Amino acid sequence: MPRFSIIVPSHGVAGRLSQALDSVLGQSFGDLQLIPVCDAPDAPADGGPPCSSAADNSGEVATGYAERDSRVTPVHSPPSAGLSGARNAGMRAATGTYLLFLDGDDLLLPGALAALDARLAETAGVDVLYAEHERAPWWEGEPTNPAAPLLAKAPKGPFAPADLPALTGVPLPAWSAVYRRGFLAEHELAFPEGLFTDLGWGGLTTIAAERIAVLRRVVVRHRLRRQGSRLNLPGPGQHTLLDQVDLVLTRAAERALPAERTGPLFEQLFAVVLKTASRPERLPSGHRSFFRRAGRLYRRHRPSGYRAPGGSLGVQHRLLATGAYTAFRALRGANQVAARSAERLPRPRMLRTRLRYARDLRRPLDPHLAVYCAYWGRGYACNPAAIHAKARELAPHIRSVFLVEAGQAQAMPKDVEYAVIGSRRYWEVLARATYLINNANFAEGVVKRPGSVHLQTQHGTPLKTMGVDQSTYPVVAARSGSFTRLLGRVDRWDFNLSSNRHSTQMWERAFPGSYEHLEYGYPRNDVYYTATAEDVARIRRELGVPEGRTAVLYAPTHRDHHTGFEPGLDLEAFCEAAGEDVVVLLRAHYFYDRGRSGGSGRIIDVTGHRSTEDVCLAADALVTDYSSIMFDYANLDRPIVVYADDWDVYRETRGVYFDLPAEPPGPVARTPGELAGIFRDGSYAGPEARALRAAFRERFCEFDDGRAAERVVRRVLLGEPPEAVPPVIPLAERIPAPAAATLVRS
Repeated sequence: MPRFSIIVPSHGVAGRLSQALDSVLGQSFGDLQLIPVCDAPDAPADGGPPCSSAADNSGEVATGYAERDSRVTPVHSPPSAGLSGARNAGMRAATGTYLLFLDGDDLLLPGALAALDARLAETAGVDVLYAEHERAPWWEGEPTNPAAPLLAKAPKGPFAPADLPALTGVPLPAWSAVYRRGFLAEHELAFPEGLFTDLGWGGLTTIAAERIAVLRRVVVRHRLRRQGSRLNLPGPGQHTLLDQVDLVLTRAAERALPAERTGPLFEQLFAVVLKTASRPERLPSGHRSFFRRAGRLYRRHRPSGYRAPGGSLGVQHRLLATGAYTAFRALRGANQVAARSAERLPRPRMLRTRLRYARDLRRPLDPHLAVYCAYWGRGYACNPAAIHAKARELAPHIRSVFLVEAGQAQAMPKDVEYAVIGSRRYWEVLARATYLINNANFAEGVVKRPGSVHLQTQHGTPLKTMGVDQSTYPVVAARSGSFTRLLGRVDRWDFNLSSNRHSTQMWERAFPGSYEHLEYGYPRNDVYYTATAEDVARIRRELGVPEGRTAVLYAPTHRDHHTGFEPGLDLEAFCEAAGEDVVVLLRAHYFYDRGRSGGSGRIIDVTGHRSTEDVCLAADALVTDYSSIMFDYANLDRPIVVYADDWDVYRETRGVYFDLPAEPPGPVARTPGELAGIFRDGSYAGPEARALRAAFRERFCEFDDGRAAERVVRRVLLGEPPEAVPPVIPLAERIPAPAAATLVRS
């Protein structure tokens, strides 16, 4: 009886098979049986003659070795039986005390058998001896030793699997261990059919083993294939992964493994499942059914008390557990709208432009030039526009230039100077301006000059995660670009604007930098305290709101896990159910603004309207999901209703800074029926709604009082000291712009 039987499946590797066989026969330890398993589709499945009649050249190679060395015992297996069938055929022919498995294009390293034999002698009677292996790139690059970190944690001598629960066998290939043949026979262990057979085999053998040991030495060199692993090939075989997972976890349950062992086993198995589920290209058909079955297995086999890991992997666990297929699919196919916006941020690409920009950077800064930009050049809007307007009043000596995309130039106010993004003049003013004001970020190629002042105004209060806090949420991280580059842009900021202390704290987390926080409020929100009843009536007429109707602004936010605008609500049905006097102002996220406005029936599409602030002034109530518009609208002290039909998915995919349904600005609805009922019975404006709104305003309308733009201009453009800036008016003393409903009642 030989000490070792080495089983070498040879399908499709005839060119490298001789190298694998030589690496075995050339070992200094020679007490072995070498079993090449060749293709023989016409031969019986229970053994048979040598492989000279095999279907490919590997049979001829193996037959030649058998003729020269009596230790070589070729067997055959039909190709249809796959890798598992080949290995099982080799096991049936094996006579050695211990079994090793080697792929036909891999190598057994010199001295490997001698080292294994010595270690087995030290740990007499172990069922499984795990060893390190080397993964070598197919062409060039440094080999890796993926098993080493795990095996380094093992005890020095033999031990029970419970002593190292993380060693489940699941992440280790079959050729990274030696198995006692008597142990395999006693437990009737065989390689399960299908792809991912190593995963099933590794889990089953470790579950059955009572004594195991570790050899901290590389014994096999696994040579990666240029065409990649067969496990990555698309097709129905990918579904067998779930069969392996079910098999292993069912066996673990039958043996009543304790939670400390089933937890790591469960986690490692589903790490592989999630890896496959996140690559829909591997499942050209049946991706949804794969995900749903995986979710059922997850819920069925999840150990009691199991806690999902943190970070992005934990997000995937929770989405799988809840069956959130649409959100999960977006992990590798997230909406690229925001990414395309970021990609539009220009650099001086042409040689002539670069030379001119470099020349302008050597010219002195213009102390009376300020450059503004909003939403990557979408037009005259938001905080930059409000600051620009106030600067013309308080600092008329400063020349102001707004940056816009070419397609937005015609929408600029006639009396506002502008430069088209990417033009020669655009780069000239960026090079010379002393003041640069933006609610997003300037182009990657913009240089922060000594003496220049960059003001980041932001464009909302953060409910969803922002900046580097997005890095643990894969849906948004995938399209956020380099966080290193983001921080490089943050380093250009001198001031960062905040509308409440919550924002200050979150900006500090999300955009760590050396800038100064300006807790002055948002200039765009000044109008909520300065607008008159006549202004409100005029805006409603311009938008087409019928007189005497209750205008409900519906403003859903962008979903990173959606591929386009999805209203999320049947607005016509809502109007019918909410009441005869209700009309809806629909304002989609600015990502979906295509410059169109209009409406049909009781739905008025105001997505393309230039001013969000005007739309808010026209509305008697706001319905939103998780949009930051709620924080701005709260300044008007008008009813707000949160429609949170997919809060759990949004929270897991986007990440949030606080639990909105627990601290809302008004009633929370989960279904269309609940939402309509809140308006139909008037509770949207009732005493409970007012109490919630009051608490929300106290927290999030802290610095917005109608004078934010003045504070910014005085501090940043006029250079006045902080103590000279007008103080914030207390919330109780502020008087918001009147609502149209108030005018109707009066």
